[in-house]
Amino acid sequence: MNNDSQFQIPELKNEESQQEPTVLDLYKSVTRDWISFFNFIRALWDARRRAELNQTLADEVASHVSEEQSPQEPARVSYFPWRSTLGLFLALSAQLILEPPNRLVSMGIALYVFALGFVIWAYLNDEWHLPNLPLFRQTYDSQTALIIPFILSILLALFTFWAFGGGKFTLVNISFWVASLASLSYALWIKHPKIAKEELSTEARRNKILWNLLVIAVFGITIFFRLYRTQSIPAEPFSDHAEKILDVFDISRGDYSVYFPRNTGREAIQMYWTLLVANVFGTGLSYLSLKLGTALLGILTLPYIYLLGKEYGNERVGLFALFLFGVAYWPNVISRIGLRFPLYPLFVAPTLLYLIRGLRTRNRNDFILCGIFLGLGLHGYSPFRIMPILVVIAFIVYMLYNRSGRKGENVLGWFSIIVMTSLFVFIPLLRYWISNPEQFGYRALTRLTSVETALPGPAWKIFLSNLYRGLLMFNWDDGEIWVNSLPHRPALDVVTGALFMIGIVLLVARYVRGRDWRDMLLLVSIPTLLMPSILSLAFPGENPALNRAGGGAIAAVIVSALALEGLVTSLAESRSMRRKFISFGLVGFLFAASAFQNFDLVFNKFDKNFRAGAWNSSDMGRYISKFRDKYGQTDSVWIVPFPYWVDTRLPGVWAGIPNRDFALWPENFTETVNVSAPKMFIFRYDDLETEKALKVLYPNGVLTRYTSPLEGKDFMILMVEK
Repeated sequence: MNNDSQFQIPELKNEESQQEPTVLDLYKSVTRDWISFFNFIRALWDARRRAELNQTLADEVASHVSEEQSPQEPARVSYFPWRSTLGLFLALSAQLILEPPNRLVSMGIALYVFALGFVIWAYLNDEWHLPNLPLFRQTYDSQTALIIPFILSILLALFTFWAFGGGKFTLVNISFWVASLASLSYALWIKHPKIAKEELSTEARRNKILWNLLVIAVFGITIFFRLYRTQSIPAEPFSDHAEKILDVFDISRGDYSVYFPRNTGREAIQMYWTLLVANVFGTGLSYLSLKLGTALLGILTLPYIYLLGKEYGNERVGLFALFLFGVAYWPNVISRIGLRFPLYPLFVAPTLLYLIRGLRTRNRNDFILCGIFLGLGLHGYSPFRIMPILVVIAFIVYMLYNRSGRKGENVLGWFSIIVMTSLFVFIPLLRYWISNPEQFGYRALTRLTSVETALPGPAWKIFLSNLYRGLLMFNWDDGEIWVNSLPHRPALDVVTGALFMIGIVLLVARYVRGRDWRDMLLLVSIPTLLMPSILSLAFPGENPALNRAGGGAIAAVIVSALALEGLVTSLAESRSMRRKFISFGLVGFLFAASAFQNFDLVFNKFDKNFRAGAWNSSDMGRYISKFRDKYGQTDSVWIVPFPYWVDTRLPGVWAGIPNRDFALWPENFTETVNVSAPKMFIFRYDDLETEKALKVLYPNGVLTRYTSPLEGKDFMILMVEK
């Protein structure tokens, strides 16, 4: 290690130096194109130009230089790709008839067999190929670090670990925590020389502006899908929301916990984020604050979906992925529930992006960013704990396909950077984990082991069954958890589902042809990102679950976007304007169909199904608010619990009283006699024992029934005014 703040660009001299470019580097630079070669020859005859040429060549050697190219894509056929088109529409038809409720399973499977057969036929005839992967590139890396900031970061990290012993965030430990990470990043970060940007032609600038406007327009559509009717969908909270509101309330009172043990334990990011949203938008400690906060987290995921699509193909793949993910029912629903669910895909996307890009470009800075997002994700939602395993798998896959090694590679160093950076970010939770191992791991253990209930069978059989059902969730059945899904329908819409099946076949074909580790990683990442759902061995009925499998939506959409890009390229291969019109018209049709179905799934079907299952605590909250407005207090308002009925804390949330449980158990009815009137009792409409007991205590009370527009959601109100 050394203390240099930046590396020195080597000069091209005759004398030997450790940093001197090799003859091969020089040859690559001067033969990069005809202009470089011409300048080189001219410099040999013009001594005055030699110094300038040396500096230019040195800059190119020290900067991003292409090392190798992806396999060349086969030339496309000039005739209309009828096999590809027929394969697509057969797949769309297959997925359409697998939609509930009137599923034709045998016919759907048969159509998919024919569809994929035509896709393979199209591939063999060079009609339909996935786009080429981006080129591998070599980033200059001196493989050194700044020793003083590096040592300082370790000392600060040790002190940070000690300072978080109380399990609370304080100004002191946060300051040392941030300082340790900043010092580590500064010590490891590489400062690349600025390279003059190529001057774009007028047409190129115009095309770039138009493309950026198109991306912004698509991004605007996705924002609409994420924020539209946030206040009313989902309509009602459930018990988990009551727990979250209490956690946020604790923070507002100065209890800055690193980990919240309530309700089997929760990581911290959502609680602090919700409080920020509540203060910025003035929504208070409410159900809306929870929903708006998670919807915004879902929006923050979208730019990384676009960038990840580019990393696996090109800008058009990124645009297709952005649209398909942005309007999709799956990520939309889990983003607007108001729980931690969107934090899983939010941190999966950038972690994967910087990991894959770092391995492709051998850029140390990407590994630093990967480690930061990996560490942050562990503060978000517990299913993200699978990501460190996926990172290890990624490095294993990379090394298996690069066993010979390349010049300038330092795979162990890259992996160490990710581990160290993520560990620095994870320090507060690491300290809590060491101090409270049972609490930190309890939630995961209740699903994976027999801690809470005995496994319903041999673990290996349950795992294989869960794996089978988990892999079918994309095109067949997304599970039975109604609070965050439409039960027993495909997790993907018809368009995305059909493209996903086609994309898997073409991805395998591209892997067989090119043997690129990135394709293998994308294939492996699909079951890996589903594992938090699949590993629900103690409660197999909870698998598949859209929330715990949320990271899998990213991989599925990338595969679908790759398939669509391959078809569009094939259709538009000819110079014929008619072919290009058909190509873009098809994209417009598919996008419209996808958007229409996903809109209906979220804003009609999911909304209706959720309202039918959730208890109408908002109606009770309105009565509590009316009571307070009339009498100036709510101390004499109670709700009588009933099995599998409303959570008695939630009506208070609607009434702006987030820290009170309104429960009054029947054995405590007599204690209310000494409370001065007015009084209000709310109880379930068919709870006849409660009605009888209250009538005995308050024979002059006025009993009314609230009639809900939803069947089974009525409740009784007993008013005692004297």
